[in-house]
Amino acid sequence: MSGAPPPHPRRVLTEVFGYDAFRPGQETVIRAVLAGHDCIGVMPTGAGKSLTYQLPARILPGTVLVLSPLISLMKDQVDALRELGFRATAINST
Repeated sequence: MSGAPPPHPRRVLTEVFGYDAFRPGQETVIRAVLAGHDCIGVMPTGAGKSLTYQLPARILPGTVLVLSPLISLMKDQVDALRELGFRATAINST
């Protein structure tokens, strides 16, 4: 691991994910995760909860485990992450 500081979350938001700004609540959760805090983000459907674990996964070392109740959501998320250059897979009952 290099001694370089990790990239700033807004830079990753723009350069990796292609967004100009965080949605309400996202940055608070992301900064808590990056600071090593346990947290929970309660947001409505479509609020961008996925980014709150995807962005830290790009910055922090290690593996991220995501539990999802829907196989279709797993597939969509894995496909989208692979397009962004993430190593991702889904394990399900099929």
